[in-house]
Amino acid sequence: GMPPHANRWLLTDVLRDRWGFGGLVVSDWDGVGELIPHGVAATRADAATRAITAGVDVDMSDNVYATDLATLVRAGRVPQASVDSAVLRVLRAKALLGLFDDPYRGVTAERERRDVLTPAHRALARQGGRESIVLLENHPVQSGGAPTLPLSRSIRSLAVIGPLADDRRSSLGNWLLAAEDADAVTVLAGLRAALPGARVSYLRGMSVDTVDARVGPGIDSAVALARSADATVLVIGERENMSGEASSRTTLDLPGAQLALAQAVVRAARAAGKPAAVVLMNGRPLSTPWLADSAGAVVESWFLGVEHGNAVADVLFGDYNPAGRLPITVPRAVGQVPIYYNHANTGRPENLADHFTSRYLDLRSTPLYPFGYGLSYTTFAYQALRPSAARVRFAGPRDSLGVSFEVTNTGARVGDEVVQLYLRDDVASVVRPVRELKRFARVSLRPGETRVIHFTLTADDLAFYGLDMRRVVEPGSFTLWAGGSSAATLEAKFAVTGDTLVLAPAPPRYR
Repeated sequence: GMPPHANRWLLTDVLRDRWGFGGLVVSDWDGVGELIPHGVAATRADAATRAITAGVDVDMSDNVYATDLATLVRAGRVPQASVDSAVLRVLRAKALLGLFDDPYRGVTAERERRDVLTPAHRALARQGGRESIVLLENHPVQSGGAPTLPLSRSIRSLAVIGPLADDRRSSLGNWLLAAEDADAVTVLAGLRAALPGARVSYLRGMSVDTVDARVGPGIDSAVALARSADATVLVIGERENMSGEASSRTTLDLPGAQLALAQAVVRAARAAGKPAAVVLMNGRPLSTPWLADSAGAVVESWFLGVEHGNAVADVLFGDYNPAGRLPITVPRAVGQVPIYYNHANTGRPENLADHFTSRYLDLRSTPLYPFGYGLSYTTFAYQALRPSAARVRFAGPRDSLGVSFEVTNTGARVGDEVVQLYLRDDVASVVRPVRELKRFARVSLRPGETRVIHFTLTADDLAFYGLDMRRVVEPGSFTLWAGGSSAATLEAKFAVTGDTLVLAPAPPRYR
């Protein structure tokens, strides 16, 4: 019930006195002034008083301190010592940063005039972009045939359809700062550069948020174009300003009538026996179960920046084998939110044969895509998950346990796999997550190559805060999983023996 900008217990009692924080506290943008609409300050002077006495050292952007603080000190409403303490912390931080010796930290007029988008910087942006792409689906074009991706460079005509295919601004994302739209390579531009000898035809189809698919000839024209081309790339999702700060949505579906466009185009391409890949651009997880079941391929590209289109083209044509993994859990429907992989278990885990368990009437409780998920143009297999000991005693914080497993590239091309190790404390004094990511690594494997992966778990990896707020490792059974996502099934167990290990004493109780 107390905004942090006015919460002395949080910023002084806990942060500084209990945790020993010696740095400075900066408000959120307009955070001090917003104490008024929060209803804990009546005037700007009240807001300044509450914030400075709580422990906010720097008032960012709203000038409440600048216009009111001196008057409050002169009137005796704010002790000068409170201002002196805040000033001292600011000056100390500037001194530690060397700003009194070099205020601009090496910035010169010459450096400011220097070109930022050098070839080396663009190459790095392209590499970062393609490493961020996640391949979500890749089905055969025809039953028993080759998968949709990568597309062949021998195609003579390519249909590029969708409201985001030639959107420079959305390629840059929603936190633009000094970015220029003209610097961005769109998906359309990237595909044209990748197929200089082919006919690449573009149709916007509709705007991102067109509500009625019957308005205009967009869908009919898109269907005709998809039928006539050798392959289709459909670029749909969200504009850059539909996610990020102050850009909430009530649904995770594709905005507007884009699903209707996608369904018509995908069905037309499938009926003609031609590959159709969907490229998603978005800043939040989108619930796309129809695309998962029906589209030839689905590529999650996010907003990749100035080299967005080139990075996407590298993946679509196989110049780069995708290895990105989801840092989020993607729900099947917005009704599953909140959904995340490391949730606490329920007393009634889902059981489809038992009505009175934690489940939905109309949907599986599992996600559309789990945390850590991502496909490749090759395949990987895991085996031989082993802890270094079946029973281990943690007597101190430096004690550890080794874990190893094998991963094999079972496909026909070189690929990177993001190997992941998960852990569960099976029975504890407080409820623990069903599993927790403890280690991961990106490894490159040749076709047929097997690599033994070694990880080390420390006492800290097994510890948790108990009811008394002590961080402890308790004896008992633990389960390990290794695989390519949080849905990994390769399992092994070990046991911790001995007494409970206390890693941190209980903090003093708040009085």
